[in-house]
Amino acid sequence: MELIANPDPKQMIHLNNEIIDKPLSSFIEANTKAVSLEHLKNDCIIPVFSKDNESTISHYQFVDTLYRQVQSRYPDYIIKEPEIRVSHVIKGRIPSAIGKPAKELQEHEKTIYYERCAFLIHILQMKKTINGNELSLSIGGVRSLSQENLYSKKSLEKFKVFIGFKNKVCTNLCVSTDGVADDIRIGSINELEQHTDQLFLNYNEESHLENMERMGRFKLSEKQFAHFIGKARMYQHLDKREKQEVFPFTLNDSQINTVVKDYYNDRYFKRDKDGSINLWKLYNLFTGANKSSYIDNLLDRNVNAYELVKELGISIENNSRNWFLQ
Repeated sequence: MELIANPDPKQMIHLNNEIIDKPLSSFIEANTKAVSLEHLKNDCIIPVFSKDNESTISHYQFVDTLYRQVQSRYPDYIIKEPEIRVSHVIKGRIPSAIGKPAKELQEHEKTIYYERCAFLIHILQMKKTINGNELSLSIGGVRSLSQENLYSKKSLEKFKVFIGFKNKVCTNLCVSTDGVADDIRIGSINELEQHTDQLFLNYNEESHLENMERMGRFKLSEKQFAHFIGKARMYQHLDKREKQEVFPFTLNDSQINTVVKDYYNDRYFKRDKDGSINLWKLYNLFTGANKSSYIDNLLDRNVNAYELVKELGISIENNSRNWFLQ
């Protein structure tokens, strides 16, 4: 198994009919690379369940099915081709290349597939402005073959699908609890549409937007922010019983360091001149730091950031006890 470094390409962006160079920023960055839908379709083999040789549902099928479903659901909008990120490439070779030194392998003798895949489909015309930031509706999915027992017979396979918003200025994902189906189990790709339709029905877009707008009304002072960061570090070391009594916090120490660094330096979400920071900015510092998560943890941590910041707002508004602020 090989870990793939994140590339640093550039993309051309049209802004008021002017073409500018801008570093490519993705909704997830750590240990991933960008690939196309055609690459998944034409260049990747499909893993099988070894005991009965039944094929898994391929990443291509997953992405393509949801892509076509989004196009059908929003026929009057231009749907961008999915932004796909993959990691943990599994390399192989065709039988005729057995014993051949790796440096002598020709392209047609190599095989690959990716253990993990995440993708995002943007609906750019469906825009909302929250606390001065433009958000666009986005739908996507996450899949990790590490969660399947490929050494057994074919069984139901696990997928995650989400609907939420992407912040245009930083590409951070904004996902709420009811916008995530994190344990879809299906035996065939045809069953996916039923689950995603249910997700779309359950998702309360208006409530999601209202809660994010509300974050901009509450602030942490510099002292409160410092106290929160200290408690966030302490949370990781609480015993099991104490953790059960505290609202969970899932960012790791490295990501907490990123939050602190960006509190001082982030172009869009750094502290105010008096050291205070509103909860909308804090939320985006969390989701920005979360882009360094592996694909497996991306959605869980994103939803946790949303729920935690929402809980902080409730505590500030009601002047109620909150372990992270006490």
